[in-house]
Amino acid sequence: MIERKEYLDFLIKLKDHHIIKVITGIRRCGKSTLFSLYKNYLLQNGVTSEQIISLNFENPNDLHFNNWQELYNYINKSILKDKKNYVFLDEIQIIENFERAVDGLFINENIDLYITGSNSYMLSGELATFLTGRYMQIHMLPLSFKEYSLAVNSNNELREYQNYIETGGFPYVIKIKDDKDLVRNYLDGIYNTVLLKDVISRNKIKDIMILDSLIKFIFDNIGQLVSTNKISNTLNSINRNNSVNTIESYISNLLDSYIIYKVSRYDIKGKEYLKTGDKYYVADLGLRKYLLGEIRDTGSILENIIFLELKRRNYEIYIGKNDEKEIDFVVKKDDGIKYIQVCLSVRDEDTLKRELTALESIKDNYPKYIITLDYDMANYNGIKLISALDFLMGRIDI
Repeated sequence: MIERKEYLDFLIKLKDHHIIKVITGIRRCGKSTLFSLYKNYLLQNGVTSEQIISLNFENPNDLHFNNWQELYNYINKSILKDKKNYVFLDEIQIIENFERAVDGLFINENIDLYITGSNSYMLSGELATFLTGRYMQIHMLPLSFKEYSLAVNSNNELREYQNYIETGGFPYVIKIKDDKDLVRNYLDGIYNTVLLKDVISRNKIKDIMILDSLIKFIFDNIGQLVSTNKISNTLNSINRNNSVNTIESYISNLLDSYIIYKVSRYDIKGKEYLKTGDKYYVADLGLRKYLLGEIRDTGSILENIIFLELKRRNYEIYIGKNDEKEIDFVVKKDDGIKYIQVCLSVRDEDTLKRELTALESIKDNYPKYIITLDYDMANYNGIKLISALDFLMGRIDI
């Protein structure tokens, strides 16, 4: 198993705190493996196997409950009354009205509760109502480039970067990455499972051809400003007749499944959030390669990877608008704002000038960066040029 250190450390930090740990993320990104790693940690640190109750509702052997009440009764009868019990419920959203069981278990002081789900639906509606202020979310992504590189144990980062954008970061891909047919079949299984279970079935979608065309459009336009009107018009032009409302609904369903992410715009000068013109990024570049069949626009791919890394580092992320100039990312944390331009290479003088001009137009003193695949490092009147691979590998922070 690949150790997901940041996620594991976070669970360890929350151990025995009376709060529900909710782990979300796209299917096959490693949520169940994280549970296994954490259970191993517990067993190595004084917890007995009798104190651990673990159910995975994608396993047919664990799907013998007809309703949430049966699940609740089963766990309640299984716990030790005089010791702390660690309860793991994997893909809990499969159980109808599961939030009632979760709410009932949470009341028990002897239970330290951990749940996972592959759809953000589980954190909306009744669950949020039941558990307001009583859960903490850990959002998982497929392997970062650093995790991928350490797992394959390569000394050629540029080559592994190329492999990474082709095969993606789902952990199992590491085992089969040298067989392209196996990788494609595996990604096909993930893609169709996400669509069937987390999008089509859950939302009772009937026009699957429009959904398929929508996904291909978004995957093909990562990092581009698009509106639902533009998407709707584009699909109508290729005889995928639809309405803007349908497109908005389907995009919402895709966001819920964690297969894509949306980033909205922020007006730097006016200091306000804008309601029009969003960008979309994919959860895994391997899925994009699988669906589109070729790798183009490597600059947008790098931008997508940097977005995912910023998300892993828990930044609040926006697209920047400064008059007519666009800033790739405006990121926020407690320590303030940072501005980031992402470019494949700035060794061309005109390209460097364009990226610098966009950042120089911002009249405040927050840190500004250009992240590029060049190995060059420089400082242009306070604007720092840094290597993307150094940033992704954690050798440089911002």
